Amino acid sequence: MILYNTLTHKKEEFIPNEAGKVGMYTCGPTVYHFAHIGNLRTYMMEDVLEKYIRYTGLDVKRVMNITDVGHLTSDGDTGDDKMLKGAKREHKTVMEIAKFYTDAFFEDCKKLNIKTPDVVVPATTYIDEFIKVISSLIEKGFAYEAGGNIYFDTSKIENYNVFHNFTEDDLEVGVREGVEEDENKRNKADFVLWFTKSKFDDQELKWESPWGVGYPGWHIECSCISMKNLGERLDIHCGGVDNIFPHHTNEIAQSEAYLGHKWCNYWFHVHHLNTNSGKMSKSKGEFLTVSLLEEKGYDPLVYRFFCLQSHYRKGLVFTWENLDNAKAAFDKLIARIASIGDDKAQGEDEKIAALKERFDKALGNDLNTAEGLTVIYDILKADISGASKKALIAEFDAVLGLDLLAHAEKKKEADKSASADIPEEVMALVEQRAEARKAKDFAKADELRDRIAALGYSVKETRQGPVIEKV
Repeated sequence: MILYNTLTHKKEEFIPNEAGKVGMYTCGPTVYHFAHIGNLRTYMMEDVLEKYIRYTGLDVKRVMNITDVGHLTSDGDTGDDKMLKGAKREHKTVMEIAKFYTDAFFEDCKKLNIKTPDVVVPATTYIDEFIKVISSLIEKGFAYEAGGNIYFDTSKIENYNVFHNFTEDDLEVGVREGVEEDENKRNKADFVLWFTKSKFDDQELKWESPWGVGYPGWHIECSCISMKNLGERLDIHCGGVDNIFPHHTNEIAQSEAYLGHKWCNYWFHVHHLNTNSGKMSKSKGEFLTVSLLEEKGYDPLVYRFFCLQSHYRKGLVFTWENLDNAKAAFDKLIARIASIGDDKAQGEDEKIAALKERFDKALGNDLNTAEGLTVIYDILKADISGASKKALIAEFDAVLGLDLLAHAEKKKEADKSASADIPEEVMALVEQRAEARKAKDFAKADELRDRIAALGYSVKETRQGPVIEKV
């Protein structure tokens, strides 16, 4: 498998640390609100990556955190805690908010066929681990106390800006407008490992620590949860491009300072889903959710299909028109699959192997899902039996996650139910018309079409066969 590594800015062959096994870490949601469909694009593409790695025969252990404390409204460690903000908005406790939106997140994932990671860890369950690692960083000289908080000292490592060549000005606290600089920091790039009550007296969740009662910073949780569950050498770390700086940059700094060696070999980042007005964001007020898509009559897997049509390293623009186009294409694909017969044949091994090779080549080339979908269409056109077509679609869809055969079966049942309401006389004329068209007797076919119309029905020819409708 060839994968683009954000750390090296190039495509590389993916080689795990341990033969046959892959340790994979995913930055999970901050559960203070519903996930918008932009967030979920990232989780979908990470899901395809995990499923493709499994498809190649490797054993994957995937770990994800749930941020239920410590993620502030600014990535520069300032502002309100997002969880506290959600609790105030809905007049609930932080843990009530965390439980509700964690459940909502996984319900959305289920609707989008996103597999639940093997290990899911709420940050609030790993406080002792955070304190242990922070204490070690202090002992090793990589962290310091100032103003009641514990900061990581980025000047103590050789290469803090591992992903980009940031200038000093780029590292202004918060990297957003309207954010006040934290005067406790020795360097602009330093970040908080532990907050104490001296600064956040209204914080609902607090724990005893060697530095006073407080709570962890956002960045420390992913490092600790990953190292605890996947060991000291991580194969691949995933997230959205907005996590690259400062979150993933800070993860690398603190993890490698603690371990004393390289921590993660491959970094996989999914680009933004945008609207016509720019990046999708919860901070803008109303945002698009899976529930909203359902309310408007869209199967959530139509959205997954929409995302798979584009490469994960390209920005994707969401409009209702674009989603309608994806729905039309998805419906046509399902109709074509529904028309596949159950015939079997011998001597198809070479043709089947060629299709498998094409799918493997597509997904193995930096997860080219659009090309992978093209192979599904190639299967439909291939000169192989219906049974072989269905078997290949099932095999490839285990990676793509579109439930293609299940949708096709539902369509067949719906079509059968609809045809049961059509009079036998009309059905007989439709069959006669099909025979006339097959014999190229188009004059007779037109005559039969007019007789069908006189009975109050229309018939349209499609690639999947005649469609009969009452007029």
